[in-house]
Amino acid sequence: MTETGRVPKGVDPKVPSVARIYDYFLGGKDNFASDREAADQVIRLGREQGYDIPALARANRAFLVRVVRELAEAGVRQFLDIGTGLPTQQNVHQVAAMFGPGSRTVYVDNDPTVLVHARAILADTPDTVVVEGDLQRPGDILADERIRAHLDLNRPVAILALAVLHFFTDDAEVSRIVSNLQDGLPSGGYLAISHTFVRRSEQNKVEQAQSVYGKTSAGGFVHRGPEQLAAMLDGMEVLEPGVVPVELWRPRHDQYPGDPSNSGYIGVLARRP
Repeated sequence: MTETGRVPKGVDPKVPSVARIYDYFLGGKDNFASDREAADQVIRLGREQGYDIPALARANRAFLVRVVRELAEAGVRQFLDIGTGLPTQQNVHQVAAMFGPGSRTVYVDNDPTVLVHARAILADTPDTVVVEGDLQRPGDILADERIRAHLDLNRPVAILALAVLHFFTDDAEVSRIVSNLQDGLPSGGYLAISHTFVRRSEQNKVEQAQSVYGKTSAGGFVHRGPEQLAAMLDGMEVLEPGVVPVELWRPRHDQYPGDPSNSGYIGVLARRP
């Protein structure tokens, strides 16, 4: 994607997008100069505090792969990925199909760039659909007729909200979103979450990074700790090893290990009793 090429309708290439910034972190090419400039600022701020931001993004991606694999191997065949971001390698539908043949996946996002790319890439993948939706309104997502036509929400389903809730800066709103997602799960359904969190940081560096994201389509971000995330899952069965740095969530020798001592994301998988 370039500024001189075809720009999707509704996309302003001069306004950084969190999905395209994350794509840049992962080494993708679906981003504009504004995204790369914002991403490089965040990378620089992270480096000044001893964090390798692209490495943190890869560790979060590896967490996604492990969660989906574990669920597929446990028999889950329905996945609802909200705030999916731009398609890259080892997407949810690919991992689910590899370890759970016949799995069905729905991707939900409100970023026009994501929707255009995902629909183009997945046009010939009948077990996967892409739906426009906003996590601010989880009830609308769960009631969407296209989603309900593709997934049976009365049977076990896994809802994934990975690397997205930190863009909602109001704690009460995040608690409401998580509660509504839980309410939409049937008995035996799963909710997976990853969220930015750093053990150490200089306040001025955090504020500078928040300023960068304040100019994006998301409008900002906030760190939350394991205790905050666990409290939002009250009533759910939090599976082992609990709310931990993503690098420590059931690591596998054949995956990118990351550095737990310098983790930038916490992750959790919970089940509705």
